[in-house]
Amino acid sequence: MRDDGTLDDPYAPSSPTADTEDGTSAERTTAASRLRAYVRDLTGRRRAQLALATGVVCCLGLAAVAQVCDEKPGAADRGGRLASSELAQRAEQQSAASRGLDRAAAPAPSAAAPSATATPGDPDTTAPARKAAPARPTHPAPVAGLDEDQMKNAEAIVRAGRKMGVPRRGLVIAVATAMQESNLYNVASGVLPESQDYPHQGVGWDNDSVGLFQQRSSSGWGPVGRLMDPEFATRQFLTALEQVPGWEQMRLTDAAQAVQVSAFPEYYQQHEWRATRVVDAILPAGR
Repeated sequence: MRDDGTLDDPYAPSSPTADTEDGTSAERTTAASRLRAYVRDLTGRRRAQLALATGVVCCLGLAAVAQVCDEKPGAADRGGRLASSELAQRAEQQSAASRGLDRAAAPAPSAAAPSATATPGDPDTTAPARKAAPARPTHPAPVAGLDEDQMKNAEAIVRAGRKMGVPRRGLVIAVATAMQESNLYNVASGVLPESQDYPHQGVGWDNDSVGLFQQRSSSGWGPVGRLMDPEFATRQFLTALEQVPGWEQMRLTDAAQAVQVSAFPEYYQQHEWRATRVVDAILPAGR
């Protein structure tokens, strides 16, 4: 401190001690040194202040981050759980869609399979197909020692009698009569070459007798060509049988003889059991 009460400035240039050139140079040197020291000191303080300010800013930033984390605890976990939940939901939707496609592609359970599969109303295509029921034979198998031709002729007799509404007993009498007269074959006559122009299964020589019942055109049974038709010949026989009083209660051989007027009336009876069996084969019980 100077005597006038002012503070000395340590960085102020000191009073010259001499007016010589050397003194002036020394003063300038001292002043320059002091100026450099001052600048260095000022620069150091500025750097310290800058470092301090930077540190304060960093601390404030960390504090803010910490506060945000404190205010929202588990945000990252919730985000992770949310992402996991969304992924799980999408996976479930894709799985459901896949199952839907599988169901759409699957066949329905039958009418089907249907099985199945199986569409409403659609098979199940995975189930084995049912075998079709075997077709029923058009004609019953021959019975009572008959061959196929004889059995078909017996069928023609039964079919014609059914159309006429003749009882079962009349059908048995008709079949037994044909067994005796022609052995159930549609026979033409060697005496009537005309009869051989029609489908036949043999040739007989009993006068002009033709067909299953060996009926004679000369006796009024009908035209030769018509008598060679099994259905027409059966209608002629049954029409005559129904005109016999009480025929249903007669013995078979008596009913047949009343129509045929044969020289061997008892021969018809021997065919009753076979005729009955044939009719039963063609017309099951209850028909």
